Amino acid sequence: MRLPLALITNVRLLNSGFRIGHRIHNGVTKTSLLSSCNICSRVERKWIKPVGFDTGVKTYNSLTKQKEPLVLAQERIATWYSCGPTVYDHAHLGHAWYVSLLDQVQNVERRSYPYFEINVIHVMVITDIDDKIIQRSLEQNISPTVLARMHEEEFKRDMQALRVLPPAVYMRVTDNIPQIVAFVERIIGNGHVYVTSQGNVYFDTQSIGDRYGKLVNLGGIVGEIILCNGNIHKHLFALVCSSVFGSQLDIHSGGIDLAFPHHENEIAQSEAYHQCEQWGNYFLHSGHLHLKGSVEKMSKSLKNYVTIKDFLESYTANEFRLFCLLTRYRSAIDYSDASMNEARSTLSTISAFCHTAQAYMQGHLQCQPIEEGILWERLSATQSSVRKALADDFDTPKAVNVIMSLIHHGNCQLQPATKNNGPRCPAVFGAMLSYVREIMAVFGVDLLDRKEVHDSSGVLNNVVEELVHFRSKVRKFALSVEDQASQNPQTGSEIQKRHPQPDRVPLLKVCDALRNNLAPLGVHIKVRFLPIRLSAAELLKENSWLLYKHGTL
Repeated sequence: MRLPLALITNVRLLNSGFRIGHRIHNGVTKTSLLSSCNICSRVERKWIKPVGFDTGVKTYNSLTKQKEPLVLAQERIATWYSCGPTVYDHAHLGHAWYVSLLDQVQNVERRSYPYFEINVIHVMVITDIDDKIIQRSLEQNISPTVLARMHEEEFKRDMQALRVLPPAVYMRVTDNIPQIVAFVERIIGNGHVYVTSQGNVYFDTQSIGDRYGKLVNLGGIVGEIILCNGNIHKHLFALVCSSVFGSQLDIHSGGIDLAFPHHENEIAQSEAYHQCEQWGNYFLHSGHLHLKGSVEKMSKSLKNYVTIKDFLESYTANEFRLFCLLTRYRSAIDYSDASMNEARSTLSTISAFCHTAQAYMQGHLQCQPIEEGILWERLSATQSSVRKALADDFDTPKAVNVIMSLIHHGNCQLQPATKNNGPRCPAVFGAMLSYVREIMAVFGVDLLDRKEVHDSSGVLNNVVEELVHFRSKVRKFALSVEDQASQNPQTGSEIQKRHPQPDRVPLLKVCDALRNNLAPLGVHIKVRFLPIRLSAAELLKENSWLLYKHGTL
C-alpha cells in the first residue's frame, strides 16, 4: 500500500511566504516556522562512492541522478534488495514487467565471460499483511493468511512461467513482526523518534540533518514520518533486508513510483537504525508499464491490468521477454498488440536464423560461397559491442539491435544456390548459433524450448510431417522429365534438354500453392533448387526441408 507520510501534521500558508507547521510531541502541540521559498531550493546531498570491487558496469543511480561506476563492497558479490508484490490479488503484467527487467539485469551480472560473473544475492520482500489484504479477505470470507498465501504462490508460478529466476530468498512481512518491533524500539533508543499520547510513533526527519530527501529534492522541507500508529507500514520492511545484509546494501530496486515516499523513508529509517551515513549505495528504479493510450500505470488498484494467465493464452514467455528487451529498464513502455507483435516478429527472425544456420551445418541447405572471414569478424565485433551496451546501464535495446545486425549479415550469406561453387563453412555458423542462443538465454529467452511452439503437440507435428512427406512425393512425381532434342544454332549439333512433362506442371503449381498457403500458418517449407540430373530418390531426400513454428521437424 502507499505509505502514509506526515511531514507536517497541519500546515497553513501565510502571505509572508512562510508556513506554520504544527506537531504533537508527548501530547504537547509544537509549532515551527518553515520558509516556503525553500521548496524550490537545491539541497546537495553528497553520495559516498563505495570502495571495493569495480564491476566494469556503469548504472544510473537514483541517488545521484546520473550513471555511476558499479562498485561492490565484496569482490564479485552483489547484495540486492527489491520490493515484491502486495499479495491481495492476481499478479499482472505490471508485476511481470518489473520483475522480468530485474531478472534480465541480474542475469547479465551473473553470467561469466563475456559478461560480468557476479554472484547476486537477491532478497525480495512479500507484503502479506496490508489493509487491502484484510479488506479482500473480509469480502471473500477467508482468512488474510490464506488469501495472501494463495496469491503469493500464484505470483511465484507466474514468474516461473515467464522464466524469472527466483531470488535467493523470499521474505514475508508476517514472518518478521518481532524484528519490526525491535527495529522501531532501536530507532526510538537512538533518539530519532518520539511517541505521542495516543501511542503513535513518529520519525523526526530533522534528527538526521539534511540527509532526508536523498532520492527526491525536498528543498529543505522537514517533518516527521509515522512509524507506528497501530498498523504495520510498508516503509518498515527494509529492516527485513537489514536482517540479512546488515548495515551495508549494494543495490536497492523497485518501481519509480516507490521512490518517494516509500524508498526515501526506508533510507532514513535504516540509516537511523544502523547509525550510518549511507545504507544503500545504488538505487535502481524501473519505468511503468502502461496500457496503450493510458497515462496511468497498470495496477490492481486501478483495475486496468492484464493477468499473466490471460496474457500467456495469447503470447509466449519468450515473446514477453523480447518485449521487455526492446525498452530500457528505466523507461516507461506501452503494452499493446502492436508492441507485442514487434516482439513476436523479432523473435521469429532470430528463431528462423537459428534453424536456417542449423540446416546449413547439417548439410540440408546448399548456399552460395560463404565469406567466412567477414562473418568471424562480425561475430567478434558483435560480442564486444553487446558487452559494451550491457555495461552501459544495461542497454538491452542497443544490444538486441547489434545482435539483429549479426543475424542480418548471416542471413545474407545463407541464400539458397543451385550448386555449390566453393567449400562449406559450417564452423562459423556454429559459433554464431551458439552465441545467439547463449546471449538470448542470458536475457531469459530460451530458443531451444519446444514448449514455445504454438500448437506443438506430438499429434500435430506428425500430421505436418505426413503432409510435407506427401507433398514431396507429389513433387517428385511431377518433376520426372522427358528428353527433348534441340539444335545449337552455332554448331548445328543437337542439345538434349530436360523438361517436366506438360501434364504434370499443374501438380508443381499445386505444391507451390500448398507451400505458400502454409507459410502464414507458421509452417515454412524451404525448397532447394538442385540440378535436375539428380535421381528421384535424391530429389525426395534433398529437395525440401521444413521449418515448423520455430521448430525443425
